[in-house]
Amino acid sequence: MTMHDFDFDPDDNFANGVPAAQDELDDDATIEALVWQLLLLVNPGDEDAALQQFTAYQDAMADDDAIEPVWRIRDAIDWKAGFHVADDDPGTLIDAIAELAARWNLRIDWGVEDPTDGEFLASTDVATLVALAFDQLRERGYTLWTWDTGTDATAGWMTLATDDEGMRVVAGGLGIDVRTGAA
Repeated sequence: MTMHDFDFDPDDNFANGVPAAQDELDDDATIEALVWQLLLLVNPGDEDAALQQFTAYQDAMADDDAIEPVWRIRDAIDWKAGFHVADDDPGTLIDAIAELAARWNLRIDWGVEDPTDGEFLASTDVATLVALAFDQLRERGYTLWTWDTGTDATAGWMTLATDDEGMRVVAGGLGIDVRTGAA
């Protein structure tokens, strides 16, 4: 009979699974696999777009591998499958979310006839608009996500609502602090 180096615990089936934080990931291949899964989530049904963005991610990694994965992801998906706007620029947020929603033939009702009107933009803020868009997208089966940039900017992406748990797991594995637009 041979002794094993590990004890089997039937209640701990995932002990050797993906670590919870990005800083625990040793293997570049594991990080790339998680990035690929994230790109598939933010490009549902469009593997070609995910592949183009993954190629851009890999190219950025070749240029500077010291940059955190989330920043390379942001650059690869910006205005294609994600957004990154200054917190004091609600007009750009409206444009970015409208662009993302249009990928699925959706339109956000911002509650005014002209959401680019200076008076409207001066009376609103990015957080309010994110919450408004989240509510409308949720009714249609989508989730608007944001992630903590650590700056005076708001960044995020859209996924199918059915992929909410997957997004939390994949983003958590990459060390990305995601939350729904309602939060």
